[in-house]
Amino acid sequence: MPQGSWFVPRLCLLCAAACTGLSAAARADSDLPGPIPAALVRVIDGDTIEVRARIWLDLDLTTRVRLAGIDAPELNGACSEERRRAEEAQAILAEVLGAGPVWLAGIQRDKYGGRVVADVLTLDGRSASAAMLAVRGAVEWGTAKAWCLD
Repeated sequence: MPQGSWFVPRLCLLCAAACTGLSAAARADSDLPGPIPAALVRVIDGDTIEVRARIWLDLDLTTRVRLAGIDAPELNGACSEERRRAEEAQAILAEVLGAGPVWLAGIQRDKYGGRVVADVLTLDGRSASAAMLAVRGAVEWGTAKAWCLD
């Protein structure tokens, strides 16, 4: 056996132990306080946007962000009134955010996966969720919604 060959297996064990420890720590701390600057890619609907954020040197991540604390009508809603209101909410959010950039704070995993939930702030520090509530483009999360009138 060549001299120093004992080093490789021990190094692999050390790396495995360290990675396991990091994974456990990452799972325990699933929130990211922020603020994280992000470029606005597009407004998906009245409560979801797509952003590109720099997460490391020369490493950008594009992801969908659900605005924390609000719920807006859906573009593929149950009735024409909901779909009409969803288009309005999408336009309002686009106006609130402008061309970006935005700040993300209180970032959490979303229960559906494939996106995160965060407080989205405009460049001047205004809450996008609060702006949407103020103009009735959305309702508070968990509030009964009556988008479709019978």
